[in-house]
Amino acid sequence: MNHVREELLSGYLDGELTQMEEQKVRLHLEDCDQCRAVWSEMKTLREVSMSTSFQEPEEEQWGEMPKSPVSRGLRGIGWIFVIIWVVLTAGYGAWQFATGPEDLFGKLTVFGIISGVLLLLVSVGMDRLRDMKTDRYRRISK
Repeated sequence: MNHVREELLSGYLDGELTQMEEQKVRLHLEDCDQCRAVWSEMKTLREVSMSTSFQEPEEEQWGEMPKSPVSRGLRGIGWIFVIIWVVLTAGYGAWQFATGPEDLFGKLTVFGIISGVLLLLVSVGMDRLRDMKTDRYRRISK
């Protein structure tokens, strides 16, 4: 006997099937004990998860921004130091890489990998910046 796929059982449970699909699933459930047991288990799990309540976090736990001007200033200075360190380290590494031994294949391989990763990061960053302009939810804090 063929069994109904779980996606159809879930759709039947949520009332998201077409009339024809719903009728097929209903008729199948009348005849198939195994599918009816799976559907019953899914129904029970859905009821339990829908009735479960969760403790909402305190208001202070929602935000991740620093609370005081001193904290904001220290975070800004910290980011400046991190950015300067990354730029200097990358520059030194690039200089060492360019002036190092003449292993052309190794240099091309490393250059290709680093270039690919950087292009992917720039692409993602550009998409994020573009999406920020039209994001309806960016000002929602909870």
